Amino acid sequence: MDPVSEFRHPIRPRAIANWLTVVAALIVLIVIVGGITRLTESGLSITEWNVVTGILPPLSEAAWLSEFEKYKQIPEYQQINKGMSLAAFQFIYFWEYIHRLLARIIGFAFAAPLLWFAWKRAIPRGYGLRLTGLLALGGLQGVIGWWMVSSGLAERTDVSHFRLAAHLLLALFILAALTWTILDLRNLARDPGYRPARLTGLGWAVALILFIQLLYGAFTAGLNAGLVTDQWPLMNGRFFPSEVLAVRSALDAAVNDPAMIHWIHRWWAWVAVAALVILARHARAAGSRAASIAIHSAFGVQILLGIATVMTGVDITLGVLHQGVGALLVIATAWGIHVIGRRDRGFR
Repeated sequence: MDPVSEFRHPIRPRAIANWLTVVAALIVLIVIVGGITRLTESGLSITEWNVVTGILPPLSEAAWLSEFEKYKQIPEYQQINKGMSLAAFQFIYFWEYIHRLLARIIGFAFAAPLLWFAWKRAIPRGYGLRLTGLLALGGLQGVIGWWMVSSGLAERTDVSHFRLAAHLLLALFILAALTWTILDLRNLARDPGYRPARLTGLGWAVALILFIQLLYGAFTAGLNAGLVTDQWPLMNGRFFPSEVLAVRSALDAAVNDPAMIHWIHRWWAWVAVAALVILARHARAAGSRAASIAIHSAFGVQILLGIATVMTGVDITLGVLHQGVGALLVIATAWGIHVIGRRDRGFR
């Protein structure tokens, strides 16, 4: 189909796929900024959730002082940052503001084109509900983000690591779902008779294994568990932090103790690597060498970044790169699972 006739055609799978690709790129960006926000301890600097008025940052000295006074009322300032300067507050405020601004931009970048494509009746049959569901998940993500922040405003000096995990994992799930939808739409653009890929048993297994790794990555970030040791492969001269089990039950330690969470995250990574190697081989056998290369590259870089982050005492640049490549790994994994779930092996 030539470009002119495609432009006039009411159903626009390729155009929709291109739009969703931009949204996916923005989500990768906000995951990276979220990593910076966490590592700079900036997440509690804005103590209110003003969806509309919060679009603009403080624009005068009086406005800045007002925001600073609000921050002074929470435990993080009173117990950790008491006496910080206005300039230091402005630094952490900047990152949380950019994080929230990006969230608003993503919401608009998804909702406005969706309405336009719907008005033009350009959305292929069966995709309208999927896209509406993704929009709803984006709205839920905003709610969970505030739910996370609110956990650190009254009695704690940081946010709940459980709520942080929910916030990060939902973002990555949305990213995976977008990737899946983009691939379906690109294949549909090539063949109007294309049927959406299905999730296979292997796909479910790999997704579950990676989910556990991402969950413990979020727990590691939420509890600053990366700072437990700067050694690898040992942890403070030992392989396993057995002393933890003397004061906690195994279950409690597995979800609340920084040392145990760090240990699980570093060694479950190799279970994830094994699963991803199997997925990559199946993707290549299904005809997509590119997906196989993407999976191997993503987990290889991610492992190296994870080790380097630990051994440098959680260098901020490495930590942020580790979170960003984690998002790229989710994309590569979704691509591989999509490849093995195609109903027509003629697509890549």
